[in-house]
Amino acid sequence: MTDADPIEATLADGQTTLTEGDAKRLLADCGLSSPDGELVQSAEAAVDAANRLGYPVVAKVSAPTVQHKSEWADGAGVAVGLEDADAVREAADRILAAADDRDVAAGVYVEAGVDLEAGLEVIVGGTRDPSFGPTVLVGLGGVAVELVQDTSHRIAPISTAEALEMTHDLEASPLFDGYRGSPAVDREAVAEAIVAVGDLLVDRESITEVEVNPLLVRADDAVALDALVTLED
Repeated sequence: MTDADPIEATLADGQTTLTEGDAKRLLADCGLSSPDGELVQSAEAAVDAANRLGYPVVAKVSAPTVQHKSEWADGAGVAVGLEDADAVREAADRILAAADDRDVAAGVYVEAGVDLEAGLEVIVGGTRDPSFGPTVLVGLGGVAVELVQDTSHRIAPISTAEALEMTHDLEASPLFDGYRGSPAVDREAVAEAIVAVGDLLVDRESITEVEVNPLLVRADDAVALDALVTLED
């Protein structure tokens, strides 16, 4: 990754969607952490990156034109739980071959694997509403986001206290405190992520939408496993 502003660089390239790596770099500047990752352009470079990051790793397609990676190319866009070099090489080859078949300029984003069972998946996002301006939302994340319509919304910017209130608005709120033996997770880390997304929308007027899904909330932190940032053309 370069030190150039990812928004300016993306717009200069004629694109309106940041790559995942650039989106996470932008969020990291706002205090929202994500697993270590590297963008590479070949299968062998993917193996080298995985060796540096440590196994298991995740390999994902990286292209501004690919927003829903898990659905892209019949599932080729995301490979999780890669335990060795052969698995990484195979996943990267599959991603790059699918990109060539579709005439997509793409790389492979290799990222350190994270145990999803160690926390609660939520979605934190925001949009620039034509009437209200920047707004933020929180709800259950991962695959549940399309099945369970349980979200809370506010106009940004908001305080940490207001963001905490948003998490209590959810029907799924008890899951944050531990439910039927599951461990409690860091509700305040979710609130901080909501505040960060809201502030980002307020500060950067070229951003039209931010989606962090899933944000894996653990006992004492929250980590962005995927991120999408869309810009105004």
